[in-house]
Amino acid sequence: MSEATYRLNRMFNPKSGRCLDIAIDHGFFGERSFLNGIEDLNSAVRTLSDAAPDAIQLTQGQARLLQSQGGRSRPALVMRTDVANVYGAPLPDHMFSLMIPEPARRGVQLDAACIVVNLFELPGHPEVREACIQNVLTAREDCTKYGMPLMVEPLVMKETDASSYTVNGDLEKILPIVRQAVELGADIIKADPTDDPSDYHHVIKIASGIPVLVRGGGRVPDRELLERTAGVLAQGAAGIVYGRNIVQHENPVGMTNALMSMLHDGASVDEAEKFLK
Repeated sequence: MSEATYRLNRMFNPKSGRCLDIAIDHGFFGERSFLNGIEDLNSAVRTLSDAAPDAIQLTQGQARLLQSQGGRSRPALVMRTDVANVYGAPLPDHMFSLMIPEPARRGVQLDAACIVVNLFELPGHPEVREACIQNVLTAREDCTKYGMPLMVEPLVMKETDASSYTVNGDLEKILPIVRQAVELGADIIKADPTDDPSDYHHVIKIASGIPVLVRGGGRVPDRELLERTAGVLAQGAAGIVYGRNIVQHENPVGMTNALMSMLHDGASVDEAEKFLK
């Protein structure tokens, strides 16, 4: 067992072996729409922390809101280490993906359980994929040096009519980029959901034993989110990373409790839905 595994254990529930990571690192990307529900991040962190998810995803500038809390039961910190400008509408003329210096060292300083970095596949912009690969390689070297787990987030995008990108749930496009993230040295994968949740076992297989957490993406109806969660868990996902579907919900604590019941207690969709009422 490596030193990185000791940190990684803090993210996963000992009973179920699964993880709910709530992502509220969206301010890093400089898009106004991403701030809905987290304008007052201090309040959001307190609310979510009280709901006791397994982890909360923040940036180096906001990690203090979680890590300054007393006691030993606060959620683990997952620290975002890269910033990109690929979410705008319309898309900018020049797109980039940059990483903070010495990301794993910074994670150690802030007592993170792991750090996370993107691996984008953007139509027509191979230079962004190249920059992401370099970021992952740099992060991998730094993580090995400091015993910090590395989460890689392979994201396949497609263009919309509004000259922006949205999630691409095509299984055949997700598989190779997930595998590449594993080959580059990921300790944990944060991947897109497939259009058909029943296909997700293929993603689990291609990850070759590396735990896969499924990201939530944009807001969807509650029932759809819960059914998708049940589907990917049944296919072998090790957990979920949801942000807007929790923090923009009228009852973020209820949604957190609903998802935790599914991950750790085996609740059905109907049973989980009761937490929202």
